[in-house]
Amino acid sequence: EHNNYAVDFIEATRWIKHNLPYAKISGGVSNVSFSFRGNEPVREAIHTAFLYHAIQAGMDMGIVNAGQLGVYAEIPKDLLERVEDVLLNRRPDATERLVEFAESFKGQSKEQIEDLSWREAPVGERLTHALVRGITTYIVEDTEAARLEAVRPIHVIEGPLMNGMNVVGDLFGAGKMFLPQVVKSARVMKQAVAHLIPYIEEEKRLSGEAAQAKGKIIMATVKGDVHDIGKNIVGVVLQCNNYDVVDLGVMVPAAKILQAAIDEKADIIGLSGLITPSLEEMAHVAKEMQRMGMTIPLLIGGATTSLAHTAVKIEPNYSGPVVYVKDASRGVGVCTSLLSPDLRDAYIGKLKAEYVAVRQRHQERQTSAKRASLAVARANDFKTNWLPSPFSPERAALPPLPAGTLLAGAGRGAGGEGYAPPAPTMLGLKSFQDYPLAEIAARIDWTPFFQAWELHGRYPRILEDVVVGVEARKLFADAQAMLQKIIAEKWLAANAVIGLFPANRVGDDIEIYTDESRSQIAMTYHALRQQTEKPAGKPNLCLADFIAPKDSGVKDYIGAFAVTTGIGIDARVIKFEKNHDDYSAIMLKALADRLAEAFAELLHERVRREFWGYAKDETLSNEDLIEEKYRGIRPAPGYPACPEHSEKGPLFELLHAPENAGITLTESFAMLPTAAVSGLYFAHPESTYFAVAKIDRDQVEDYARRKGWDMQTAEQWLAPNLGYSN
Repeated sequence: EHNNYAVDFIEATRWIKHNLPYAKISGGVSNVSFSFRGNEPVREAIHTAFLYHAIQAGMDMGIVNAGQLGVYAEIPKDLLERVEDVLLNRRPDATERLVEFAESFKGQSKEQIEDLSWREAPVGERLTHALVRGITTYIVEDTEAARLEAVRPIHVIEGPLMNGMNVVGDLFGAGKMFLPQVVKSARVMKQAVAHLIPYIEEEKRLSGEAAQAKGKIIMATVKGDVHDIGKNIVGVVLQCNNYDVVDLGVMVPAAKILQAAIDEKADIIGLSGLITPSLEEMAHVAKEMQRMGMTIPLLIGGATTSLAHTAVKIEPNYSGPVVYVKDASRGVGVCTSLLSPDLRDAYIGKLKAEYVAVRQRHQERQTSAKRASLAVARANDFKTNWLPSPFSPERAALPPLPAGTLLAGAGRGAGGEGYAPPAPTMLGLKSFQDYPLAEIAARIDWTPFFQAWELHGRYPRILEDVVVGVEARKLFADAQAMLQKIIAEKWLAANAVIGLFPANRVGDDIEIYTDESRSQIAMTYHALRQQTEKPAGKPNLCLADFIAPKDSGVKDYIGAFAVTTGIGIDARVIKFEKNHDDYSAIMLKALADRLAEAFAELLHERVRREFWGYAKDETLSNEDLIEEKYRGIRPAPGYPACPEHSEKGPLFELLHAPENAGITLTESFAMLPTAAVSGLYFAHPESTYFAVAKIDRDQVEDYARRKGWDMQTAEQWLAPNLGYSN
């Protein structure tokens, strides 16, 4: 009576997911293999196979010893057959056959020794092995051997190479390969094709008789935006699946994108962007496609994009298909559905219905959301009992108080002596040129590095993860090897500029002064305030709350910074791409981004300990720094506490960032080089990161007035935060 239990669980899971889509499903996976205690290889195979089928059916969580999980594709075929006979109840003697077979596995080690026996296989199999494993060592040799066997060189691409890439695509689509492996496979493929191209060109048949692509896709990072790691990864994955990808690069105007689509007779356009102004540019491209009468699908992707934004702000502007692509693993399935005569209509119909539902939910949330008026939100600001700095004449008559001390109740105005802002040990600008990369590298937070490669998990635990651990370790080893070269051979240069200035709050603005006389304003930083209704005791936060009000007479201070570790990166990336090595090009960009964040973290520590000096005795480990266990914050324009990007313009003028650090801004205020971070320093002990979230029309009108904008301009720059339909 137990024979069908696993099948029943899997089918029940499938039924629940279909009929009760909001229910979550968990199972005690270890129970399914309980009788094989002590036989780890067999028990691991049972868990792995069961989870493979249960997850496909919709299982959300499994309870299992993480050490008893393997990779489905690597289970020996004879063992997998017998395990699945039992799990799926495929034959009456399944139990007996597995028990008998399991005896041969007792005591076996799971470790496997890699050898070169694959080199003895026929050349087609060797090419597939090299593509799946990402091995470039013998690719030119094997490609040449295949060419000599083929009637024409193009047949090597159409035959063994494409067969190998089909295997890669199938494994990736089934979740049996991960993104770093696919990008390595692309490197192998490109090097093989590069070897063949001269022979193909010699026949003068390259353009007329090359392998037929599944479709042609124009890809571009939109105007004003320079970020392209995600776009590059998606392009590589699509190329691996035999799509012809035309990458127009970064900062591409709408007219150029659409003209390229016409000239290339493209089947699909893909737009990418990281900064929030790119969202409006994508909507503009959609409007232009509609105006020009285009009908081809439009793909939307990038870190700031979302299903809701695509449904609400982009899709209504274009009658053709508009698809939000969450990550690289979805791209192939989306393109296949859009270009398949059999799948297209049903897929687009389902998509449009989903967008209608998303817009309806969005409208309901807008209608039901409870937000305070700007006046009420300001009255509920974060309150501090402000005291003069211990170094100021105003403070001299009062009892001694250490700089930066926050006494009981100071953060809420409920008793206690109060908070005295500490004066920095230096005022003005300080630049750093060619900062030692080795010192910066020691501060890297590696978790976002793995996320960039779509390997999700927290470092260092991800290195032992039962699903992605093996590939995470390989990726990490490659990253460490390149990082050593970056440092030893000075591939990149790190520049920065910091500034510390007198400052005071005026309403929701922060006036930043040129000197201690506070008579001349160097910059006014315009902050935004939360308007969500808060429970009693919870303030509606604004960054200006952490600076002493001007009318208090208390002298406060603020810091600013801009750092980059991307000086020199372009030449290296071009060199890798010319060598058909997308893997190394993407790796370098990802490492440069991590170094930039590490540099920002390192300088913030030096500001706290040296240049501002309010935490001279701070001693924190790198893990503590990553956990942000220090005092103070460094919010960056474009992030949740200060989401409006145009504030980077006056910030860069304040810092003279182009001259002092070699960092410039695009028209949409994206930073060049892309491996850069900029923002403000706040020293208040209770300063914290928060999300402004949605704001109402009254605050937008107020912000427009403070910035000297009209409402249309304000709504354009604040579009992702609007709590109303404009």
